[in-house]
Amino acid sequence: MGGPFSGLLAKPRTTVNPRLSKLLAALFLTAPSGSAHSASTPPRVQRVVLVHGIFETGAALKTLKKRLEKRGFECYVPRLKPNDGRGGLDKVALRLKRDIDSHFGPDQPIHIVGFSMGGIVSRQYLQMHGGAARCENLITISSPHHGTKVAWLYPSQGATEMRPGSPFLTQLQKTQDKLGKIPVASYRTPMDLIILPPTSSIWDRAENVEYPILMHPLMIKSDRVITDIELRLLR
Repeated sequence: MGGPFSGLLAKPRTTVNPRLSKLLAALFLTAPSGSAHSASTPPRVQRVVLVHGIFETGAALKTLKKRLEKRGFECYVPRLKPNDGRGGLDKVALRLKRDIDSHFGPDQPIHIVGFSMGGIVSRQYLQMHGGAARCENLITISSPHHGTKVAWLYPSQGATEMRPGSPFLTQLQKTQDKLGKIPVASYRTPMDLIILPPTSSIWDRAENVEYPILMHPLMIKSDRVITDIELRLLR
């Protein structure tokens, strides 16, 4: 329709600044959606500290370490020093703390798997030196939570502290509430000839798991034990 009012009846025309259009298009095209962002976020690294037993260097934990690494865990096997516990287990636990802080940093979450004396040293680190604040799981394997009579055969201070009824183990028992809500598991074999009596590995704070493995050192090589540990850490 023509006439003097034709301009009023026509649809309004919107003028858009071309620079603004390009800017808005760039923002919409490059901004990631929620699902795309989630997919690009890498999974959280699970770190596991494997703590060996008396007189050892960590080599005995090789099988366990390889299995956990295949599952995607980042594993660290510090060397306990002194590895016979001379000078006391608290000294060894302080060295363990320094090694963990140096390797993983002071705050990164960790899981701990301790074998034999390594389980006791790990408890001392967690309960008395602040390690519990960063620990997500504690697993002990054939550890003498209530001492072992075999410790009478060696004269180091650390061995003395692992004798049944020692002041060190008594204090460790009294302070176990410092573990807070950390899930704890204690593996044992009733045929253990190093942890005497074998029931010493039963710990009231832990979920106690028993496997009839023939000897003490075979516990950390047992497929059944390792598989159960894998599943526990993957929960």
